[in-house]
Amino acid sequence: MDPPPSEALVKALELLYALGALNSVGELTLVGKNMAEFPLDPKLSKMIVASDTYKCSEEINTIAAMLDVGNSIFYCPKDKQVQADKAKMNFHSGDVGDHIALLKVYNSWKETNFSTQWCYENFIQVRSMKRARDIRDQLEGLLERVGIELTSNANDLVAVKKAIASGFFPNSAKLHNYGSYRTLKNRQTVIIHPSSGLAQLLPRWVIYHELVLTTKEYIRQLKRRKCIVGRDEQLTKNPTLLLATLLEMELLPSPGSATNLRIG
Repeated sequence: MDPPPSEALVKALELLYALGALNSVGELTLVGKNMAEFPLDPKLSKMIVASDTYKCSEEINTIAAMLDVGNSIFYCPKDKQVQADKAKMNFHSGDVGDHIALLKVYNSWKETNFSTQWCYENFIQVRSMKRARDIRDQLEGLLERVGIELTSNANDLVAVKKAIASGFFPNSAKLHNYGSYRTLKNRQTVIIHPSSGLAQLLPRWVIYHELVLTTKEYIRQLKRRKCIVGRDEQLTKNPTLLLATLLEMELLPSPGSATNLRIG
């Protein structure tokens, strides 16, 4: 077996340091130890750990489980495309992003006592939802292991968005031109995936879950990021300033927060 490329290792260490999982000498921090308990992508793990700060671990746990299932929540029959699209957009009412829409889907399903018929009526894959529920139950057990209390902050979506940004701030992108976006980290030109609820809205700033390469480079599962008036150009040229501004906007925990969550 060949060793991984050194460049890949360096990038991985840089990400872990930025997420606060490693300190300046490469040792695991308390945050990193907690993140290591979750068998997930580091950004998802950090999002979950950060939810303790914003008292929204129940909502973030649900979002993490739904994201982990992948892009198989909704289905669209060819003969009912209009109805399926309408049903999907109902979960995006209020121009919410894909993360919050997934939270709405799960909570609505839960309110129907996990009804199979409800899934059929809303063009949602039953098997995917059951898998998300199983993952969510497993994550609950892991939360208990690391000492994070399961708390709900359903009426404060800003807190939920802050927790998401705590893990996915490296996946920030700014509207570029002709409907395309440019990622701040690698200056890569990407397009919002057509399946996203924000595909027609084109917010100025977004945070995305994943980059998908098909015929074009798409970003999928998005949330709108608060616009920073008068500082967009500076932020685009200076990722370090972006992180500082996210702190200023309280979209990320401060370096001196009680839970030691920080940005490297």
